[in-house]
Amino acid sequence: MKMRKSTKLYNIIFPIWFLLFFPPVILLTLAGNYIVDSLVIIVCFSVYKLVNSGFNLNTFYKESILKVWGYGFLADIIGAVILFVLGLFGDRFGLPYELTSAICYDPFSNHLAVIIILGSIAVSAIFIFLFNYKYSFKNLIEEKTLRFKIALTIAIVTAPWTFMLPTKWFY
Repeated sequence: MKMRKSTKLYNIIFPIWFLLFFPPVILLTLAGNYIVDSLVIIVCFSVYKLVNSGFNLNTFYKESILKVWGYGFLADIIGAVILFVLGLFGDRFGLPYELTSAICYDPFSNHLAVIIILGSIAVSAIFIFLFNYKYSFKNLIEEKTLRFKIALTIAIVTAPWTFMLPTKWFY
């Protein structure tokens, strides 16, 4: 009788934020980010009454959406890389397995994991703010206070809050 080799699959379940790196999911992520960024730009236009500053919604949207979307996705990747490095090399940084496991799979099982993930979200939000303030809206909105408010609003609303979702909810 011939014996079959058995194959074992370890670590087949990845954290939800890790999906940013997979090509099929990246298209869905890009589309979702584009829709959310579009809605936030339109809401900001209305809330901050940009029409009173001489802006046209169509022009404002067309001149800002691709920059806001692209820089926002880049900022999300920066935050995800932080979590990826901690998940992959956490033991080299002296992090206990329980913490790296919580970062990757169930943030709410460890208080420090929640803090680390919120820190990663904050890093992404800071980059979203800086990219939008310094690049996306620099030539579009000259008034610094208004540009600050819009960039800050976009950073807070579009930060990668999904990093907090436990992977176990999806598997």
